[in-house]
Amino acid sequence: MNPQPLLQASLAALYIVGVVGVMQGMLALTNDGQSEVFAPVVMLSLFVLSVSVMAYIFFYKPVTLYVEGQKQEAVTFFLKIVAYFAVFVALAMLIFVTVPFPHI
Repeated sequence: MNPQPLLQASLAALYIVGVVGVMQGMLALTNDGQSEVFAPVVMLSLFVLSVSVMAYIFFYKPVTLYVEGQKQEAVTFFLKIVAYFAVFVALAMLIFVTVPFPHI
């Protein structure tokens, strides 16, 4: 078994967890009215950064394989990444609906 697709999906999941952690920290620090001005800029910048990072994580290796002529391997590799990531999403959803989180 090639562990690379699992690693790629894990990196995507860890990136999302990291972004959520940073966003929670920023929300805790911004209790003034100034955040209303900069919030759209920060959110759009974070969106563009996230698209770039996720595109690299999900597509770089499959596109490299495809360009090298390994078309079937490229498709299989990409689908494995998506499948592993779907498992992470399903686990996160399961935790969300089953674990009682305290209200802040």
